[in-house]
Amino acid sequence: MLDLSFSKPSEVVKRLCDRLRTERLALEMTQAELAGRAGIGANTVSNLEAGRNVGFENVVRVAIALGRAQELEGLFLPKLGSIEDIRRYESSASRLRSRRKAGNA
Repeated sequence: MLDLSFSKPSEVVKRLCDRLRTERLALEMTQAELAGRAGIGANTVSNLEAGRNVGFENVVRVAIALGRAQELEGLFLPKLGSIEDIRRYESSASRLRSRRKAGNA
């Protein structure tokens, strides 16, 4: 498991990019084959594996092409540990913007 508690974003990106490359190679796919399955360019796969700026949609496309879509399910799920958390989540679901905090004029 990846412990992100004390990691810098750049470290997380590097680990995930390394994992992506390893997964692709384990499936015996070239970058061009993965790109074709994901509906993106081979340069995009190369950039993704190198940790260069690639759109989030492309990350999702690659995850789906690698058979890892299920792992995206848990991303950004709410943490609901109490009744109050559930109420707060349900009330925020219909809001489009966050409330301004005091002192942020």
